[in-house]
Amino acid sequence: MSTLLLQRLAAPAARRHTTSLFSGATTATTISACARRSVLPSFAARFMSSSNDLLRNIGISAHIDSGKTTLTERILFYTGRINSIHDVRGKDGVGAKMDSMDLEREKGITIQSAATFCRWGDAHVNIIDTPGHVDFTIEVERALRVLDGGILVLCGVAGVQSQSLTVDRQMKRYNVPRLAFVNKLDRQGSNPWKVIEDLHNQLKLNAAAVQIPIGLEGEHRGIVDLVEMKSITFDGEKGEKIITGEIPADMMDEVEEKRTEMIETLADADDDIAELFLMEEIPDTETLKAAIRKQTIACKFVPVFMGSAFKNKGVQPLLDGVVSYLPAPHEKDNFALDTKNNEEKVKVTCNDKDPLLALAFKLEETPFGQLTYMRVYQGMLKKGNTITNVNDGKKIKLARIVRMHSDDMEDITEAGSGEVVAMFGVDCRSMDTFSDGGTNLAMSSMFIPEPVMSIAVKPKTTQMQNNFTKALTKFTKEDPTLRVRVDGEAQETILSGMGELHLEVYVERMAREYNVEVVTGQPSVNYKETINSKQPFDWLHKKQTGGSGQYARVIGYIEPMSENDMKEAGKTVEFKNNCVGTNIPPEYYNSCAKGLEDAVTEGALVGCEVEGVRVVLEDGASHAVDSSDMAFRICMANAIRDTMKKADPSVLEPVMTVEVDAPTEFQGAVVAGLNKRMGLINNSDMNEDGSGVKVLAEVPLANMFGYSTELRSCTQGKGEFTMEYFKHVPVNKNVQEELMAKYKEEKDAKEAA
Repeated sequence: MSTLLLQRLAAPAARRHTTSLFSGATTATTISACARRSVLPSFAARFMSSSNDLLRNIGISAHIDSGKTTLTERILFYTGRINSIHDVRGKDGVGAKMDSMDLEREKGITIQSAATFCRWGDAHVNIIDTPGHVDFTIEVERALRVLDGGILVLCGVAGVQSQSLTVDRQMKRYNVPRLAFVNKLDRQGSNPWKVIEDLHNQLKLNAAAVQIPIGLEGEHRGIVDLVEMKSITFDGEKGEKIITGEIPADMMDEVEEKRTEMIETLADADDDIAELFLMEEIPDTETLKAAIRKQTIACKFVPVFMGSAFKNKGVQPLLDGVVSYLPAPHEKDNFALDTKNNEEKVKVTCNDKDPLLALAFKLEETPFGQLTYMRVYQGMLKKGNTITNVNDGKKIKLARIVRMHSDDMEDITEAGSGEVVAMFGVDCRSMDTFSDGGTNLAMSSMFIPEPVMSIAVKPKTTQMQNNFTKALTKFTKEDPTLRVRVDGEAQETILSGMGELHLEVYVERMAREYNVEVVTGQPSVNYKETINSKQPFDWLHKKQTGGSGQYARVIGYIEPMSENDMKEAGKTVEFKNNCVGTNIPPEYYNSCAKGLEDAVTEGALVGCEVEGVRVVLEDGASHAVDSSDMAFRICMANAIRDTMKKADPSVLEPVMTVEVDAPTEFQGAVVAGLNKRMGLINNSDMNEDGSGVKVLAEVPLANMFGYSTELRSCTQGKGEFTMEYFKHVPVNKNVQEELMAKYKEEKDAKEAA
């Protein structure tokens, strides 16, 4: 593409520099956000409209401290939802609007996802701000399950980080179209082109810049729009004034290069653009926009935006991108399951006139009762109407419907398809489906990761027991990754979660919200057990105590399951029935399956849950009088427990992916510290200017306790790390022997007591 052609393209854009970024209406060159808001229709008007073409449901997700909540705060300010911008860490005594919990403002992190809504031009945008810390990844999971689009925020210095990878997997799991926003371009060492390279290499995304920055670090002033070929700079105390103009002459070569890259990357996904590219023709602005929108919605292209949310640059053009390139609810395919037809997939219509189909995706306890967040997929929710919980058949009358603005509420009378709202007076569980009673359809649930860490908890005094129980009941209902169980032998309450911070936050919330001081035991790791060889079984259960006795016999084998086997089966243990004939009456097959469930709750080595086991039942025997469901259940459980001891059992431990960022001079100390904790170093990269280093490693969770203190000590407080669950792997033989000896010692002590 020649410079002359590029200048010809840029010239009309410069002549049209008075065009509004979001509406196409002619305005003054300097556009005031307040002036925009003054002509916007009221929020209530959205609910009077039957069209949802201009409705957007988006989530903002990223690695911790990439600027998600800061970005959301600016979006709310520029759209007129808040009157001033506040500090995320609450240093100004107020804190960011979307971090409404005191704990969030004190720690400077997002703990719970928060919903809000705003208008940009004629578009109505529902936004969910999500946590970046891996311990609260379920909040990201539940948000992306119900949203139609997302913004993946990336740090302009650090690029793709560990939680960026997790968020990317979650977006791909639910086929969520996304924009990328390279943030913090005002910081020293920022390099947006390295970030885009990371998107290609690490996330395997077909991504290209649709903007390039005007200056970096302290010189960052604005951006050049590669689609409309114009420069955009930001003025005013809070960047509320947008100035569009011609592209600086000294940037034309870079603009030519990056625009060609964008068109070439888009051509890889779009046939029309590919044809124009091969014919060496330049697509016009409308053709480019249409192609970017089409391929973004198809998840085949990721447009990359640029800016610095903290310095109030690049946010308004990003909002234009949300409206221009992300889908309306009816443009993203969503499917329900037909419960009467073997859970066959049925596409939902997103039509207000069709039968109601809505999904409860988040629960929150408030002083007014349970607040249930709901995504309406088709039909309408109307105040006073009766809806039916598809999962349990209960009918509920809608007493109050609200739209959420963080912790503020706005009452509404109805909500159409595609909306995200909240309701009071609805007693249900997370991921329950609601209808108007005239359908057999149910929405699918979400992926829930298994907990990796446990602590023993108890109230400080017996007077706190009631509130302690209430708190645990409420928290486990809200958060599916938080699990509570009572150790039958020790009579201890065991709280399991996604990490130290996750459990620490809930212990703190018990004290703040329920006035319960909690005494905690030492954190423990969630080990698991598995088998490594195939082993046959032939087990007879016979018991006669006078009258009707118990009789059952089962014959078959157990074998290990690979990771692919577990993924295909969708579960970690599997029961297969290969019986021929009626030696075991068919009515007892289900009892044998339940026997497997009983057997895998506690392994023989260290008493942990068993995974990766397939049980195949081939034959057996029964008695006309003494056989029963209970007899076959006990027989199968005992057969599996005994056979697992002979099948080369081993203990599995959780391994974490650990990412450490520290100044370069501490690289040796960081690597040595990870090696001491039996870590496997995967990568060690310096940043562009050589001032910092990023170390990636896989470390057993059991060895990570106390690492934050050690890291601060060896890096003079300048190092930080994040970790997320990777997988369970077999422990070393000496570790397994230590764990078995400890388990036997504890078991003997309990029996002696």
